[in-house]
Amino acid sequence: MNAYRLAATALTLGLALITGPSVSAFAPGPDADVAAAMERDLGLASGQAAARLAAEERASAAETELRRELGDAFAGTWLADDGTLVAATTDAARVPAIAKAGARADVVTRPLAALDAAKARLDAAARAAGPDVHAWYVDVAANDVVILAADPAEAAAFVEAAGVDASAVRVEPSAARPVPYAGIRGGDGFMVEGKGRCIVGFTARQGTTDGFLTAGHCGQPGDIATTTDGTPIGVFAYSSGSGYDYAWVTLYPGWTARGAVAAGGTEQLIRGATPAPVGASVCRAAPGAGWHCGIIQQRNVTVNFPEGVITGLVRTNVCSEPGMSGAPFVSGDQAQGITVGGSGNCASGGTTFFQPVAEALSALGLTLITS
Repeated sequence: MNAYRLAATALTLGLALITGPSVSAFAPGPDADVAAAMERDLGLASGQAAARLAAEERASAAETELRRELGDAFAGTWLADDGTLVAATTDAARVPAIAKAGARADVVTRPLAALDAAKARLDAAARAAGPDVHAWYVDVAANDVVILAADPAEAAAFVEAAGVDASAVRVEPSAARPVPYAGIRGGDGFMVEGKGRCIVGFTARQGTTDGFLTAGHCGQPGDIATTTDGTPIGVFAYSSGSGYDYAWVTLYPGWTARGAVAAGGTEQLIRGATPAPVGASVCRAAPGAGWHCGIIQQRNVTVNFPEGVITGLVRTNVCSEPGMSGAPFVSGDQAQGITVGGSGNCASGGTTFFQPVAEALSALGLTLITS
């Protein structure tokens, strides 16, 4: 699929966002800094960022319709390098329907349901994955299941232990094992009392209670979130257990949750949480370094972190840096996910995984705060 090497940093809602001072707001569409980062990192000409995001929004809508139309013959969708939506099917007779939806057809062997079932078997056998097996996911463009591993033999043993058809699996080399971003440091984030620093993900509401989502490994229920000078912000009300990585922090009175993501003194308004398709652009920002962007490479990835297996993650080629736990990913004005971990660095490039925000909102009964 896409072979971009992109530099990126993490997107954070700093304390300026929480307290709600005056910042620059932008009209609907990408924040000016986001647009500039997309042009730089994705090789776009001036003004093409908004057009790309509009095309990706149309692709998201078409994907929903194609999934319904193709039924059991549906084998996935993705955006090609030229921006064209590609829809895979196991039934050549469905090609006209795909063309009618404005997509390019790819006739393949395995339906998405079969690939998802194979990955589910790998998930169920996750304890059999050794430390040299780093992650696994469905690659819809290649119509197979990929295992990222430093040791091919260990990956093969994992496949056998899971009872998965080896012909549907492709092993790719992976030199670095992803690690969660712990020992957080940084500017406009928050402190977890006695533990370290993390980053606010997205603000959300439960009934009349406002709060924010962040990475689950940032804290446990009862932990206090504070500013860097020790002023209490809120308390961890929930932290996901094994298999997921998100947490819900409720705000103390006096703090205002805003439906936006801030970086470098500017503000990107958030208007929803529609998941972007594979191949779509995704951006993250840090207060000091600004916005950096990459591509969604795969969805529903299972990652074997040293601390445990996390399922349902999204893999991107946004570069990784320690200190970014909880940082939000956005696609245009749509919330995408919460930074969990990754590998590599922003000098040579890397991989970052995020927990989809829609999953956390649904699981906890939260409503995303939007502008």
